[in-house]
Amino acid sequence: AAAGLSYVGAYVINTYKSYNNFLQDKYALLPAVIIICVAAVMFIIGLIGCCATFRESRVGLGLFLAIILIIFIAEVSAFVLGFVYREKVKTDVQGTMRSVFEKYDGKSQESRVVDYLQVQLHCCGVKNYSDWTTTQWFNSTGNNSVPQSCCQQEAKNCTGHLDQPQEL
Repeated sequence: AAAGLSYVGAYVINTYKSYNNFLQDKYALLPAVIIICVAAVMFIIGLIGCCATFRESRVGLGLFLAIILIIFIAEVSAFVLGFVYREKVKTDVQGTMRSVFEKYDGKSQESRVVDYLQVQLHCCGVKNYSDWTTTQWFNSTGNNSVPQSCCQQEAKNCTGHLDQPQEL
């Protein structure tokens, strides 16, 4: 279990690097660090449990049970907090994404991140392609189109024009 948690924590940290422009709150990485710390603690607790079982120590097994119960209570608490604050996280991420999309110019590093995100997630805009109509980039180009990264990969002649929404 500790190895699995370590992998998940490392995977989240590695994935975070691709999307950090969308997450202004630098504490967004905190859950991944906590997961890795929990993995280390679980490894140590597992060793305690193995040693207590091997020696058939009642005190060691009692300590192991108490630690496991504390971890279970902490996990339930984390689940409840995640469930309670999911809408706040959703609104914060959408607000940050809108501000990044507003800065899109097609050339900057943030623009490349937006393009990368849209290609990887097969999406266009924050909610849909109409989100682009309110950006400065859309108004400055004047060609009534969205970035090429909004095009479906199967669409060969996609220009990003809004009169062809089936290709977006």
